[in-house]
Amino acid sequence: MPAVFPFRAVRYAMDNADVSALVAPPYDVLDASSKGQLLGKNPKNIVAIDLPHVPAKQLGPDSAYQGAADAYRSMLSDGTLARCDTPTIFAYRQSYTFEGRNLQRCGMACTVETVPLGPDADGSRGGGILPHEQTFSGPKEDRMALMKATRCQLSPIFGLHPDDQGKASELVRAVMESRAPDTRADLGDGVLHEVWAIDDQKTIDAYRDALKGEDVFIADGHHRYNTAVSYLDHLESQGDVPADHPARRTMFVMVSMSDPGLAIGPTHRVLGGMKDYTIEKFIEAAAGTLNVEAVDNDPQKFDSQIAHIAVREETNTLGIYDFNTGLCFAAWPALPDLLEDRFPDKPEAWRKLDVAIIQHTIVEEICQPELNGGEPIKWAFPHTIDEVLAIGRGEETGSTIEGGGRPQMAVIVRPTPLDAVREISRANELMPQKSTFFYPKLATGLFLNPLSDE
Repeated sequence: MPAVFPFRAVRYAMDNADVSALVAPPYDVLDASSKGQLLGKNPKNIVAIDLPHVPAKQLGPDSAYQGAADAYRSMLSDGTLARCDTPTIFAYRQSYTFEGRNLQRCGMACTVETVPLGPDADGSRGGGILPHEQTFSGPKEDRMALMKATRCQLSPIFGLHPDDQGKASELVRAVMESRAPDTRADLGDGVLHEVWAIDDQKTIDAYRDALKGEDVFIADGHHRYNTAVSYLDHLESQGDVPADHPARRTMFVMVSMSDPGLAIGPTHRVLGGMKDYTIEKFIEAAAGTLNVEAVDNDPQKFDSQIAHIAVREETNTLGIYDFNTGLCFAAWPALPDLLEDRFPDKPEAWRKLDVAIIQHTIVEEICQPELNGGEPIKWAFPHTIDEVLAIGRGEETGSTIEGGGRPQMAVIVRPTPLDAVREISRANELMPQKSTFFYPKLATGLFLNPLSDE
């Protein structure tokens, strides 16, 4: 792993430790309505800075980013925000319920050397920073404009590291057991956020040693990390950037892969906008590529039914839901390795991802050419069956069909295994977008990383 450092974070200055009205979910899960609700709690909520333009998937006007910078500097001037006197790392615990289990995911906020994505080929850094998903230009342009205006990294990257012996996880949890948290936040979504500030050198050195030689796998924040690298390149293009310049380090929350509170949820696919789609035509077009079998017409049973068939057939199994009829099916590859002919150079773990089979077989080989005249398919990416069904009813959800359109078919998946994320990242390959859903999201506003010494 590139070297880990404490940092002089900017934080909300307050007499009490509850910042529930001041922090926010990540910018990319918010819209104008949810931004307004957060500002209604407190006009100095971090969302006023972190989401100056909606939607954040594309570049906004210069005035939006300048307004965010003005708000940031105003909060520093009036004492709402204050910079830590000493370099600090922060133990960060999220308590939540997932699939009926009460969990606590524990990590550490710190900074890591800002280096290009990829493996540490020559061993000079002691590990690489490895992506696992594709990125797109619009969100990176938005985040770059915001970073240039504020000269601050407003939200942490979510990083995973192997920690096979569990040393880092043990250290983090020991800090949490030693005293009460310094800061807490509850956003009303069932997740409790708690933070412990750590500035003693002994603990910082022990944490740094626990991460030596390990790769960092980006779980969430690919666009933001690419932006951090591009921002450093931008500064270097303008002149000399000292070795200790703050932009040479990027804020992460590091979570051990051995942490018992780590959970991955599914990201289902809802497809729509197909001119010639019916479920009968889909099954006919899929013949010879997918085996399709009717299952109970209860979408809430998909998880158990596709798990059972996956064991029986010893292969990937997907759920298929037809919005028009309410019929439910299971589908699995008719060949041992569907994508081998098209992608012989990809790792087998990549070719056998549910999400790769959906994108490159169901969408690109069946739906687009056979059911939509070769035109692109419209997508939505819900995380729960309830959200899938809500999309079908036309309700407003966090995952709507991109570009509009009527939902026609849902493809239900199981979570991407953590071992697959590790194997594919180490092979320097990228998964299709929305391959993983690490729950819960990190909060924005608990700690900020200033990128200048002003």
